[in-house]
Amino acid sequence: MATMHNPPHPGEVLREWLTEITVTEAANRLGVTRVALSRVLNGSAAVSADMDSRLSKALGTIPGSWYAMQADQDLWQAQRRFRAKVRPIGGHART
Repeated sequence: MATMHNPPHPGEVLREWLTEITVTEAANRLGVTRVALSRVLNGSAAVSADMDSRLSKALGTIPGSWYAMQADQDLWQAQRRFRAKVRPIGGHART
């Protein structure tokens, strides 16, 4: 599996989907607070499984796509910061 270089936070992508609507109206339609949606849009909060369900239903996207985007971004960030000393377990270690 190829690793994407610095995948975008899903909030960046979501902003493009919401150009025709205010954050307040989008939050109301999603059934979340304006603050909660704003935090996702600004990249200061992650897309949860619940938010993914709301977004997929409201936007007609594939369930799990927003959550997967978040996981890609989280994994990329974690790999960038990873400094732990880890030893192989059995014969299953990757180099």
